[in-house]
Amino acid sequence: MTDVSPRVGSRRREQTRARLLDAAHEVFGEVGLDAASVEMICERAGFTRGAFYSNFESKEQLLLALITQLTEAKLDEVAGRVRGLAPDVRSDTSALVRQVIGASLGETMEPQLISEIRTQAMRDSRLAAAYLTWQDVIRDRVEGIIQQVVTAYGLRLRLPLAESAQLLLDVSEDTCARATLEGRPAAEIATLLNERIERIVVVLVESA
Repeated sequence: MTDVSPRVGSRRREQTRARLLDAAHEVFGEVGLDAASVEMICERAGFTRGAFYSNFESKEQLLLALITQLTEAKLDEVAGRVRGLAPDVRSDTSALVRQVIGASLGETMEPQLISEIRTQAMRDSRLAAAYLTWQDVIRDRVEGIIQQVVTAYGLRLRLPLAESAQLLLDVSEDTCARATLEGRPAAEIATLLNERIERIVVVLVESA
């Protein structure tokens, strides 16, 4: 008979990790990184400290994992939009951008969380390395999405692919952070970001 216990154990570990991430999202959003404690996160998730430390070395590592999860989910959505692009948007760059972006990247990018993890990374060299690796992975994902659109629609960029991807990420992060500091509601931030990304893409893409 096949031993399924390793599979069951792996599934339980994934479920535990997912519950810790969900709990951390709530706690970090309520009190911030500094005020949040491992105990608070464990209590919210319904686990012990042992369960926490069997999955994460620290709450900073947990925060980085959370940001990675949120960002990857949004990029998966954008990639799906690219695969489902309508064939008649090629002549209208603005329409193309609207179809690709759809819901704003800012809706789940969590500017407060990103700002906190970056601040912590500036003080911790190990966390800094992990943070930079995360940024590189996200940029690579964005490059891949841009490359798909460029190839599919025969577009030409005024900047190299890597620079175009980094520019879009920088604009997204700055727009979300500033709008959050200004106290704008999430829906307004989403609209503002989409408008700004659309203008940047129009500038990046060479006219036919």
